[in-house]
Order: sequence, then structure tokens, then C-alpha cells
Amino acid sequence: MVPTVSRYRRYDGGDPLAPPVDLAEALDAIGQDVMAGSSPERAMREFLRRGSDGRPGLDDLARRLAERRRDILQRHDLDGTMREVAQLLEKAVTAERGQLARDITMDDDDRAFREMQLDGLPASTAAAVSELASYDWQSPDARAAYEQIKDLLGRELLDQRFAGMKQALEGATDEDRAAVQEMLSDLNDLLEKQRLSDGSPEARAEVDRAFEQFKDRHGDFFPENPQDIDELMDALASRAAAAQRMLASMTPEQREELMQLSQQAFGSPGLMEQLARMDDNLRALRPGEDWSGSETFEGGEGLGLGDGTGALQDLAQIDALSDQLSQSYSGARLDDLDLDALARQLGDEAAVEARTLQELERALRDSGYLKRGSDGELRLSPKAMRELGKALLRDVAERMSGRTGARESRTTGLAGEPSGASRRWAFGDTEPWDVPRTITNAVLRAGGSRPRGAAALRLHIDDVEVVETEARTQAAVALLVDTSFSMAMDGRWVPMKRTALALHQLIRSRFRGDHLELIGFGRHAEVITIEELTALDAKWAKGTNLHHALLLANRFFRKHPNAQPVLLVVTDGEPTAHLEADGEVWFSYPPDPLTIAHSVRELDASARLGAQVTFFRLGEDPGLARFIESMARRVDGRMVSPELDDLGAAVVGSYLGSRGPGTSYRDHFGDWGGGRGFWV
Repeated sequence: MVPTVSRYRRYDGGDPLAPPVDLAEALDAIGQDVMAGSSPERAMREFLRRGSDGRPGLDDLARRLAERRRDILQRHDLDGTMREVAQLLEKAVTAERGQLARDITMDDDDRAFREMQLDGLPASTAAAVSELASYDWQSPDARAAYEQIKDLLGRELLDQRFAGMKQALEGATDEDRAAVQEMLSDLNDLLEKQRLSDGSPEARAEVDRAFEQFKDRHGDFFPENPQDIDELMDALASRAAAAQRMLASMTPEQREELMQLSQQAFGSPGLMEQLARMDDNLRALRPGEDWSGSETFEGGEGLGLGDGTGALQDLAQIDALSDQLSQSYSGARLDDLDLDALARQLGDEAAVEARTLQELERALRDSGYLKRGSDGELRLSPKAMRELGKALLRDVAERMSGRTGARESRTTGLAGEPSGASRRWAFGDTEPWDVPRTITNAVLRAGGSRPRGAAALRLHIDDVEVVETEARTQAAVALLVDTSFSMAMDGRWVPMKRTALALHQLIRSRFRGDHLELIGFGRHAEVITIEELTALDAKWAKGTNLHHALLLANRFFRKHPNAQPVLLVVTDGEPTAHLEADGEVWFSYPPDPLTIAHSVRELDASARLGAQVTFFRLGEDPGLARFIESMARRVDGRMVSPELDDLGAAVVGSYLGSRGPGTSYRDHFGDWGGGRGFWV
């Protein structure tokens, strides 16, 4: 038996009781932006940027990164190592002066010469350290302090390129320092072998062997445990480039002093020579790193060379994370976000928040709500349109019922009373199944072919029978929506689209036998699909061509002679354009009597076809109100003046009312407090 192996690690997935990503909320927000004219890709990006209720978005993470960056620059300066060297130098000189004063055995001339040397030290810390390199210290404490300067400089310079080296080499022996020099020499040999490689398989194999040998000899210097030379170069180049940026961030005086001091690191210029050689190799191998940038540190908390380099590395990492969060580059995905780096800069909670946004983006792309068209652009899929329609229809139901918060039931409600008979199911039927007849058909069809003892009965589509109800009238519904620029300019664009989508969903889900035609009319009119209407952007085109829209609606009614015509017109302006006999559009503002006449004539044709007409007037223009009211009276129709938020409820209610008794909103949306509901 194979033993079970269990591995445990720290949980980093955030609150395990937190709700999962809410696709419905995301889809609703994206749908709103799309209907307002945004592309689905841009709408998704904006939602991820804004976040949602209780969940921060990319903008919040970017803001916190900016605050972290500002804090690093405002809290620190780059004089930390120089201050520490100056303190050690003062300690050494003070101890030496005390020793000279106490030593009664010293020759007076020798004492005077040494005191003169100490009195004549340059004001520059770096120059003073260099001048004392050959001084014969009399005080053991002074000698120890001066040796600390050389040791500190060596450890700081190494810490610039190898994080943690300052602490690791504290109290190092001469053998330890020699080991460092040997590691640097071997490292440069390895980097130069890679630099001179021609990229052939043989050359690559030789470099790999050299890397393994280097790792066997000096692996203790690299706790991050690079697996190949590329990982090693990435880690080294990032740190070395930060060291160069730190140097560029210093004042010229600071830079000059550091260069002088560097020659005293570990008591010889050899260390600096090896580090300069390494920087040259890495710059050639990783030219994409930022080797020439600089920052302005404004704080008073001094940073040593190693810590300063680490701060510059942090700033570079913050800048990279900011670019990732901006998602402004081609092909950007949230999967590009470095969660480990984000956790280092902002903490584990921020990484969990970012991971949630990644999962949300992935779920939106993988759920089928967004699809990529032939032109490569993302679009809302039919599945997304259905979900949006359901949400809008639920909102309409709540507004029509006048009561919210009640629980929906799954009672569908019949369009007509059961007749007592059943019939074979046909595509589009919404009546409930006649279960006894369906099961009987399946048993009779199986006959003796059903295996003895078989526990399951397999149904076939031909077995299904549905309960027959009293006949109902089919409707041919033409929804005419004004798409002139004034609709968008006055904030009516999105409510108009929401209304069309809710009505479309209602007919598709509850009245599949009915027919719906969406007609948009601006300077001219056109039949459009719900997907096209949802994505339709506002255009600056003058004209409200109701005449052309009515022509298309009447053509639609004639295609369905056995259905009840229902004409629903949503507009915020009087007709200002009509279609001429040659197909050209005639535009006039104020409205021309000829345009009015053409519109009235075509409305009369709708009335002759038996259309039930409802106008939905948007806006408070008294002239528009008088005109539409007269048009509605002419064909025994209605004018409704809803608030924008109630437009969807008004249109859907009018449609249901046009279907006669038994099809009111309470039959199809239900008494939300009394147990009857509309299952969407």
C-alpha cells in the first residue's frame, strides 16, 4: 500500500468564510457601462478598477502603493553609511588623542608629529579615512575603530549587491573575506562565460556545468537558491541596478565621498574592482533593468548602502506593480500581477484582495459572459444578455408590485385555465408537463425491450406531453425607441436600453409565442437586435424620424397577420424627420407640417392594422406633451409620462395589459407578499 503524504503550509487565501466573487454584481455593473456606451473590455476594466461594495479595486491598491512609495522617499535619506563612518572615525581619533596624551614613554617629537597629523585631517570624512590608511595607531581602541570602518564599508558594499551580507559578515575573519573575494572572482568568470556564449546547445551546456560547479562551491552565499544561471542573473541584476540608481540619487558630494571610501573596503581596492567588474557583466547581460534612474530622498532617517539599495529595489518593485495594476499595456491581464511582490509591499491582506480580483476577472472571461468577436473585441454574450435581462426584469417586477423584499415563489402561473386535455410537447411550449401521460408514453414505447430488473426508465422527447390550456392571443410587439442624441444628452440613454432588455427577456422567457421587433429611430430608423441596441453608442445626428420607425413597425405587423399588434413608442421629442419617396431623409427643425403629416398617416395605418398603441413621453416639454397626447387620442391609444426609473415598469406593464384580462402584472410577476411570483 502506498503511504499517503500530506504537506502543510501557511494558509494565505484570506478569510475562508468570505463570500465568493459575485458575478451577478459584476455583470450588472459592466452591463450598465456597456449600455452607457462603453465597450465590454473597458467596462470590465473599470469595474475591476473601482471594485465593488465591500471589496477594494485596483485603484485602491494603486493608491496604497503610491502612499508606500511616498513614505519611503519622505522618511529616509542616503547618508546612513556616511554618518556611521563619521562616528567611527571620531571615536578612533578621540581614542588616539587620549592615548598620545597618556603615554609618558613616547618621544615628545613623535607625539607632536602624530598630534599634528590628527589636527591636520581634512574636513571630508572620506578624505580623512583615506589619509589615515597608513597611520600607525598607538591606541588599540583607535585601531579597532578604524578597522571597523574598513569592515563596515566592505560589508555595506557587498550588501548593496547581495542582500543580507552586511549581517552575515559581521565579525568576519580574514578567511571569510578571502572566501568572498574568491566567490566574486568565480562569479565574474561565470558571468563572462555566459556573456561570451554564442547560444548554441554546446555553449549552453558548458555554461550550465559551470553554473552547477559555482553553486556547489559558493551556494551558501545565495540563500534564495537559484535553479539556473538565468535566475541567478535576474536576482543579481535587480540588486545591482538598484545600487546604481542609489549612486545616481546621491548628491555629487556624497557620491565623491563614497567613491573615496570604497577604496578602503576590507583594507584594499580589490573588492571594489570585483564589484565594478560584476556590474559591467550584469549590465551587458540584463540591459532591460533600470541602470540610470534616480530618486529624491527627503527624510532624515539615514540608510546605509545595503538598506538604501534595498529601498531602491522596493521603489522599483512598487513601480513595476503600479504598471501591472494600471493594466494599460497591450494584452494586460490581472494574472500578470505579482502577488508575492504585492504581499511584500502592502501585506498579505492586499495580496488576498488582488487574488480575489484575479479570480473575478478569470470567472468573467471563463463564465461565457464575454465572448470575443471576429474583430478580436470582447462583447457581451447571449448568456450575459439573458442574465442582465433577468436582473432588470426582477427590478421591473418589484417596481410594478409596489412592494419589495418579499420572497419569490416558483409558481409560474398559467396563461389560460387547463382544459383537461394534453398534447405532445412542441418547441416553445411553456405549459407544465402532464406527468402521468408522459410516463405512460415512455413505458409503452419501451414495451418488452426494457431489461428485467432495470431500475430506471429513460424518457425520450417524443414521450413528453403538456397540459393544454385555453387558447390565448399571440402578440406582435414593436418597441420603437428614440435613439436621437437628445436621449443620451439628457440621461435617458441607459434607461431606454434597460427597458428594451427587460421587455426582450420577458417575451423570450414567458411569452415565447409572441414576436418582438426592436426599432431604433434617430435621423433614420432601423431594426436592431437586442445585442446591437445594448452596445449602441450615442451619435451626434439631428433628427427624430418617427415616420420611418412606424413604416418598419407596420411592415412587421403585416408579417404576423394572426397576432395582436402592440405598438410601444419611447421618445423625448416631436418628429423632425421623415422618409421621402426616393428613400432620402428630410430633416427640419422646428418640425415641418409635412413631417407631421407623414408620421400621422403611418400611425393611422398602424391603427387600421388593429395595433394597441402606447406612447411613453420622456421629459417635461409641454409642446411635446400636447403633440403626443393628440397622437394617442387619434388612434385610441394611451400616453404615459413615467419617471426615468419607472420607464421599464411602465413599458412592461403596458405590454402585459395589452394581452387582455389574465395577463396583468400580478399574474406574471405575482403578488410578492402573497405567495404568487414570477419565476425568472
